[in-house]
Amino acid sequence: MRALVISGGGSKGAFGGGVAQYLLQEKEYKYDILIGSSTGSLLIPHLALGEVEKIYRIYTNVDMGEIFDINPFVVKHKDGVEVVSINHFNVILQFLKGKRTFGESYKLRKYIRKNFTLKEFTQLKALGCDIVVTVTNLSKNEVEYKSIKDFEYNEFCDWIWISCNYIPFMSLVKKNNYEYGDGGFSSLVPIREAINRGATEVDVVILETEMQVSSRSIGKNPFSLMIDLFQTLLIQVEKHDITIGKLSAKNKNVKLNLYYTPTQLTNNALIFNKEKMKQWWRQGYEYIKNKSDLMSDNLP
Repeated sequence: MRALVISGGGSKGAFGGGVAQYLLQEKEYKYDILIGSSTGSLLIPHLALGEVEKIYRIYTNVDMGEIFDINPFVVKHKDGVEVVSINHFNVILQFLKGKRTFGESYKLRKYIRKNFTLKEFTQLKALGCDIVVTVTNLSKNEVEYKSIKDFEYNEFCDWIWISCNYIPFMSLVKKNNYEYGDGGFSSLVPIREAINRGATEVDVVILETEMQVSSRSIGKNPFSLMIDLFQTLLIQVEKHDITIGKLSAKNKNVKLNLYYTPTQLTNNALIFNKEKMKQWWRQGYEYIKNKSDLMSDNLP
């Protein structure tokens, strides 16, 4: 059984889409299991259906207005660099309403349902492959994996949405008497789950560089500093997930193919820039193509 795992990474998911496009269209890989965390959860339903061109259009044309009802960010361009600061009006409005998050992302739920239809959901269920999204149960302090096999359309769309809710900047969701948030908080790269579900070979798209190539510029204000702190913590979760995944693969004789981003794409993956995301998609496709060509050239 072959599995595709796509990690969390916000707007960097465009790079993962390019990698997956090459694996599906050029390598012609067929996947029995597709597991996504956070942004990976948005990609995998359409990839499983082979709708690469559609998910490319969806992914590279989304903007902040289609994600946030209340956008906590202000993005300014200074010396050619995107600088993120707090939207004081929106954040104060959230506090006055007694909300626990800086922003709200219910528009993203509508966007998901608009672009992943009931007809596509039914087709996907009929395929028989296992489509799994990762969420974090904050009330129980644990990861949960939600398979398409266990839910009907509306509820599964909700789990996709919840998997992407990067709190406290996006919506905190109460469901089944528990509170949920982004899957990446508990399992950013769910390799072990793919192996536990029976995968014998796993293609893993990791939306971060394998090693930090340069010193990071730490936020100049409390808001951007908080984003940088979250990123540091998530990198540690990522490293843990990969280590555990490698150990599980070794114990069960599973082949792992790890695909990292070759360069740091952005300092803030919560900023969705259409042109940059189109560029990252192309980079992902070319990166895996060149890597595959190089491996072929080195074969005896």
